[in-house]
Amino acid sequence: MPLAYYSRAATEDFWSEHWAGEDVNRLVESASGSPLTDLLEATLPGAGPILEAGCGLGPYVILLRARGRAVSGVDWSLEALRRCRAAAPSAPVAAMELGRLAVRDGVLAAYISLGVVEHDARGPAAIVAEAARVLARGGTLLLSVPYWNGSRRFFAAHLTREARRIRAAGGEFYQFAFSRGEVRAFLEAGGFRVRSFHPYDPARMWRKRFGRLAGQLATAPASAPGPAGRGRARLGARATLRALLYSPVALRLFGHMILAVAIRR
Repeated sequence: MPLAYYSRAATEDFWSEHWAGEDVNRLVESASGSPLTDLLEATLPGAGPILEAGCGLGPYVILLRARGRAVSGVDWSLEALRRCRAAAPSAPVAAMELGRLAVRDGVLAAYISLGVVEHDARGPAAIVAEAARVLARGGTLLLSVPYWNGSRRFFAAHLTREARRIRAAGGEFYQFAFSRGEVRAFLEAGGFRVRSFHPYDPARMWRKRFGRLAGQLATAPASAPGPAGRGRARLGARATLRALLYSPVALRLFGHMILAVAIRR
């Protein structure tokens, strides 16, 4: 069974408030150098229409279109879509329910879903079935969810007790975290064949700690003299930290999300 988290329900109002503190252009800039973007671009088909379902403020719609991809976006937060259009007036985004897309059968070459299906308390089946409907046979699904990783498994008893406590205190369902096997099961039940899994975002669980470390790296003295030497030392330390975080072992232990690459049967 996937692990359920409780706090506040992920309603339209929740997402409008969630995105309120974010800047669209900053998100696009961040995405441009993200390892997740590398994963997406390496697995997307070479041509054909792509839909990002649950695009939020649309940074991936904006970025991938700038890189030559025919990407459109849909979301249920009107405020998020308004802000996307304010930043990129030509971005093709629209308001839709992800379980009832106003898209014809079998017209998409690829469907992107990043951190979306886990927020449905009924489970991901309805959204996955709709993704299968709009994808052409052989089309690519790129879907990510919170990962039931090694560290979460280690603290499973504590996390389960905490979830029960929050729910008993009036907390609402927020999201699930899934294992690889659970993701494979719901995708195969929805008409897909899973090709690969890719954990990512290993620093999310330790964000504050790494944030302090980044600050220390930025101000730490370097062995080499002068500003150029200090800059090289900081870049080297950051590159080493990133390499450690994105090693296969660290990703299995700490990857906050996992991306599944699947093909429509």
